[in-house]
Amino acid sequence: MAKLDDITGELVTLRDYWRYAISRFNAANLSYGHGTTTAGDDAAFLLLDSLDLPIDALDPFLDSRLLPSERRLLADRIEARVTTRKPSSYLTGRAYIQGVRFHVDERVIVPRSHIGQILFSEYLNPQGSSFLPDPMAVESAVDICTGSGCLAVLAAKFLPNAAVDAVDLSADALDVAKLNLREHEVEDQVSLFEGDLFEPLVGRKYDLIITNPPYVDHAAMEGYPAEFLAEPAMAHDGGEDGLELVRRILNEAADHLNPGGGMICEIGSGREILEEEFPHLEFVWLETAESQDAVFWITAEALGVEGLV
Repeated sequence: MAKLDDITGELVTLRDYWRYAISRFNAANLSYGHGTTTAGDDAAFLLLDSLDLPIDALDPFLDSRLLPSERRLLADRIEARVTTRKPSSYLTGRAYIQGVRFHVDERVIVPRSHIGQILFSEYLNPQGSSFLPDPMAVESAVDICTGSGCLAVLAAKFLPNAAVDAVDLSADALDVAKLNLREHEVEDQVSLFEGDLFEPLVGRKYDLIITNPPYVDHAAMEGYPAEFLAEPAMAHDGGEDGLELVRRILNEAADHLNPGGGMICEIGSGREILEEEFPHLEFVWLETAESQDAVFWITAEALGVEGLV
């Protein structure tokens, strides 16, 4: 293997480093799934984000000559990606949802929720959302299992009149969430709570519940590659069949919803199990670019909440 000094002396342009990174990633048989799906995409993200360039604009910069300090940085991070097998976002300290940047580190899962895409597509639709409540009318919202706080931040941005609560069992995750609240200047709008699901929210009710709980089953976790093992296990662990927390959320959500409200929840691949166990509930399954049934919407009324809408 070439020494880093030799590499930085021979590789000059961003194109050189992109090609080199792809070759190294393929040879190391790395795994992806933290916002990228191929060696080329992962290499592009790692290089562009390390240089603080737009992560979706590789072509304009491919033939740019790099400074010696930039070459060393890229060579170091390519080497770290291969040797540590950490997700690239942990190496740059940043992850993105629909272009919105968040701080991440090993205290939180790398955000990649389908819900983020849905919030953007629904709330930026000129005709308005077909199911989510009117963003100007929402006065209260909560993000259960907030992790890095990314969905709570997006909720605050899309729901300007809402007080947003965000809950996580991990104190470490909430420390990261604090960084993101500060970065996005929503500290006055979002309140963080440490606890187990709705436990710290006794007596609180909301117009909108957002939740992306751990939903990976134990068999899948046993086959995890190193990239996924680098993330906190509790952020993945959904119990034996992956739906342990989802069941609890469904059983408790009605106590925390206002009439006319609803819940959006990401569950992974457990649709058939949920529909069999909760035949009385009217799930609305939401389609995204990657899935047709990983996320559901359910109204407060479908959950048994009574009262004037």
